[in-house]
Amino acid sequence: MPNTKSPRTTDALQHRLSVLTSGPQRDALTTGLRGIEKESLRVTHDSVLAMTPHPRALGSALTHPSLTTDYSEALLELITPAEHDASLALEQLDTLHRFVYSRLGDEILWNNSMPALLPDDDQIPIARYGSSNIGKLKYVYRVGLALRYGRTMQCIAGIHYNYSLNEEVWRLLHADQQSTASAVDFQSERYLALIRNFRRTSWLLMYLFGASPALDRRFLRNRPHTLDVFDADTFYRPYATSLRMSDLGYSNTTGQSALHADYDTLPGYLEALAEAVSQPYPQYEAIGTKRNGEWIQINTNVLQIENEFYSTIRPKRVTYSGERPLHALAARGVQYVEVRCMDIDPFEPIGISLEAARFLDAYLLVCALDDSALLPPPAYTEANKNFCLVTTEGRKPGLELIRDGQPVAMVDWANELLDRIAIAAATLDTIHGDDSHARAVATQRAKLADPSLTPSARVLQTMRDRQQGFLAFGLAQSEAHAAFFRAHPLDAKSTEEFTKLATESLAAQEKLEREEVGSFDAFVAAYRAYTLNRFSV
Repeated sequence: MPNTKSPRTTDALQHRLSVLTSGPQRDALTTGLRGIEKESLRVTHDSVLAMTPHPRALGSALTHPSLTTDYSEALLELITPAEHDASLALEQLDTLHRFVYSRLGDEILWNNSMPALLPDDDQIPIARYGSSNIGKLKYVYRVGLALRYGRTMQCIAGIHYNYSLNEEVWRLLHADQQSTASAVDFQSERYLALIRNFRRTSWLLMYLFGASPALDRRFLRNRPHTLDVFDADTFYRPYATSLRMSDLGYSNTTGQSALHADYDTLPGYLEALAEAVSQPYPQYEAIGTKRNGEWIQINTNVLQIENEFYSTIRPKRVTYSGERPLHALAARGVQYVEVRCMDIDPFEPIGISLEAARFLDAYLLVCALDDSALLPPPAYTEANKNFCLVTTEGRKPGLELIRDGQPVAMVDWANELLDRIAIAAATLDTIHGDDSHARAVATQRAKLADPSLTPSARVLQTMRDRQQGFLAFGLAQSEAHAAFFRAHPLDAKSTEEFTKLATESLAAQEKLEREEVGSFDAFVAAYRAYTLNRFSV
């Protein structure tokens, strides 16, 4: 019978680290890839959502590799290339911010996860991607999201951290374990093991890095809530770490509320998601796919597409042009994971510190190398409850979580996890020849001993010290970061390169639209049939 309890020994971790560091390939541990995606709302200097189109000077949101939009026309997404070291990814993110600010006019980027002052829900501008079929599909998908979840929720922003280990790591472990699985299947199994460990313990990230304990009262649209009053326009929870990752913005009546992804095997995961993108949901069927002849949803299924599934972490694979994510995973296995639960750090100009990235690298390495129990429904539910509890009550003195059905002090569990993460950090530092990972772990230990050091506590304390509500705090931080970037513009050569890239992306979109063949109806039909045919399991 498979073990479904979460392991707490470091034996497996230490053995695998020894395997990976005892030979000539020891550098493989430091040559995986890191990529960062940061979402930021464009706003005016009075904290109001910008109603202007995506700046043409930034290029095409459809075809630009690094500057696009997420849900709203005003929700800018900055995407770094994949780099071998987190420091390089952060440098790229800094460079992207500098270019954006050189083309942003009088607007600024809102450097908080919870939104600035939004217009009425139906007035929030949905992102547009031009007249090509794929551009129209992206727009219709977003219209569907508005009908299912509302536009307001889609304006919440965050940091996505993409993480992979060098494939040499998996080759060495494959040989050490004498696994009979193929190299591709073994790698996928280990990434799913990482995800299971992450799902059990990622509440720790919410405590350490959650930075959204307050929000503007108008965000709630007069919905019932249990938040406390901070001032006339600000609601908060006194011990909250991340209201962004709580269930405040998400309706429990949506089609995916009962969707439990299967992280035990890749076929199980693919089957669960494939069913969700092909199974009709009555409430969405009542809405339909067209209104007055115009498309309003791609389909009426539980999920329109795979990426609609809201998860704190996803298994990923780079897709070919026109390829669906599920097909890429099925055909070539898991290539990396996308960590999606990190709040924007309002105290950092680019929204994330190098110290946080160093800690993430050590933490994710532990998740990848430690033993990983299966995650049956009861364990899945337990993990979700722990995560949600820490988002709303994480700094509460004496807080207890549930581990394998038994209560445990959050601080005790967190310190056990940090002990393991410290082992991985020390290993990475030995290879790097510095102590940056160990220092990152030490900083997080201090937050456990003193909750006032957490970003969420710092946000609330800063608001109190300055006598600011959420919007005033968010604007002050965002204005300061805008001034920083505008005072440190890009050099002429880099500016010229980004300008050229923007021009090329616009030309690529225009070429796509000019050479488009076939109707949009036919395009949608083919898109939907592809999913059903490929995954009719």
